[in-house]
Amino acid sequence: MPAFRPISYNRNGTIALSLLCSAFIAGCSHGSAGSMPGIPVGGGSAAGAGLRQAILLGGKSIPSCPTVYNFKAQPDGTLPTSELFDFNGLLYGTTSTGGTSDLGTVYSVTPGGSETVLHSFTGAPDGSSPAAGLVTVKGALYGTTVHGGKFGDGAVFKMTPSGVVSIVYSFSSTPDGAEPNATLINVNGTLYGTTFVGGANGNGSVFSVTTSGVEKVVYSFKNGSDGANPVASLVHYQGDFYGTTVDGGNGGGNNYGTVFKLTSTGKEIVLHRFTGGADGALPRAGLIEVGGAFYGTTSGRGTSGGGTVFKIATSGHLTALHQFGGSGDGSIPFAGLLNVNGTLYGTTDEFIGNGLGSVFSITTSGAESVVCIWPSTNHDSGSQPMASLIDVGGALYGTTDAGGTTPDGTVFATPL
Repeated sequence: MPAFRPISYNRNGTIALSLLCSAFIAGCSHGSAGSMPGIPVGGGSAAGAGLRQAILLGGKSIPSCPTVYNFKAQPDGTLPTSELFDFNGLLYGTTSTGGTSDLGTVYSVTPGGSETVLHSFTGAPDGSSPAAGLVTVKGALYGTTVHGGKFGDGAVFKMTPSGVVSIVYSFSSTPDGAEPNATLINVNGTLYGTTFVGGANGNGSVFSVTTSGVEKVVYSFKNGSDGANPVASLVHYQGDFYGTTVDGGNGGGNNYGTVFKLTSTGKEIVLHRFTGGADGALPRAGLIEVGGAFYGTTSGRGTSGGGTVFKIATSGHLTALHQFGGSGDGSIPFAGLLNVNGTLYGTTDEFIGNGLGSVFSITTSGAESVVCIWPSTNHDSGSQPMASLIDVGGALYGTTDAGGTTPDGTVFATPL
């Protein structure tokens, strides 16, 4: 099985995606960018930018996903792989590249599409290549960078809403971890996250860090049956942490990732080891809790080869709710799910037959439908949505890490 590497290391995601495509999805391809009239595009307000176009596919009319903002070349940010964060009426996010040093940015964008670069990363001491979104603690924003910081292994940073950045903690690989890709979570004022590599065994870690910079390793993965290389955020539920690893699980051979539970004292319990069969493989995204059960996605395998949506109980019983990769359906869901009044929403990086990605909805019982797509015939719309969605005023907002008029990625919005 080929090694997995987080998306943020590649300018347009093609290296990591090609590994997944060659290993798990037949006929996987990524479009490049042209123009199709009717899809709103632009660098400012989406109002008046054009009509939303419907795509006729298999006798069914599927709307395109409208663009709110098109990222530009430097000094604007490029490659927005992180989810957005709604804070004080603005949407905040990060880009893995772009900015004045081409090492990534933090930006804000209004729901109407007016964007501001708040900070451009420089590598040291402030970090570089942020892949995660932001979280707030007492009015300040906190995030991570994959690289940079004092030792070059990534950092946790604090930012004021106006864009003043300071470093909270710099990773040093051993024993604390390195390359944090996941968005932090706030548990009673302490931040918790994961690192992709590093830790005591070099296979990633779960850590906590206070806002004053005191860091503690909660667990170091061993790359055996316990899993390895967590990319996603954690979920805090009834005093324990739940998460996924994109690798490991079988101690050699078919290491397709895990779902794990971690107690507050650092004891790890593997709830599920993915087999690469109907349950899927390579869970890049984290979990969400709905009604006492957890829901997530796998980015590969499954019965149709395009990944899955799954449900897992706290006991570890897993049910595959949907198999991606069939005709007229999405494929390769890198992002996690969003719960809106009991219906789950997510994105796929591909759309079989005629697209460069999709937004989908799925009920907790497994009834899936496509909300909108990025048509492969339109090169001025976005492509490759890899981040989770947020609900802002009855519309789903998200990012595509490629496509758009430049094409350096987009912010999009689609009504529920």
